[in-house]
Amino acid sequence: MHQEQLEIQTRGRGTMNITAQIEEIINSAAVKTGLCHIFVHHTSASLMLCENADPRVRIDLETFMARLVPDGDPDFIHDDEGPDDMPAHVRSVLTQTGLSIPITRGRSGLGTWQGLYLWEHRTHPHRRRITVTIMGD
Repeated sequence: MHQEQLEIQTRGRGTMNITAQIEEIINSAAVKTGLCHIFVHHTSASLMLCENADPRVRIDLETFMARLVPDGDPDFIHDDEGPDDMPAHVRSVLTQTGLSIPITRGRSGLGTWQGLYLWEHRTHPHRRRITVTIMGD
């Protein structure tokens, strides 16, 4: 088993491609066949396996999420850190804080058009911690 942590500085709400960093960790683990688990240690950010060829897909996902969970929703009572506080928590609950991908022949088993993304749900920049655990032979 191999485990590493990443620290990612976000720019605020939106997605950041972390595929290259995950591939690097998989390569350093020297596992030929196995599983890579990625976990984000926060309640207002999430992980996403998504289309990687057209950035408009991620823009559309953000547009959808803004419509589904708008900032400043008057129904929310938790707003300790501002109008994006509770919506960020809802967004992370609706998405994923952990992902698992196969490792095949020493590389991630991602499909041709798949990428791994950290999805920041807060409007301001944050430092996010991600743990990557590699298991296999």
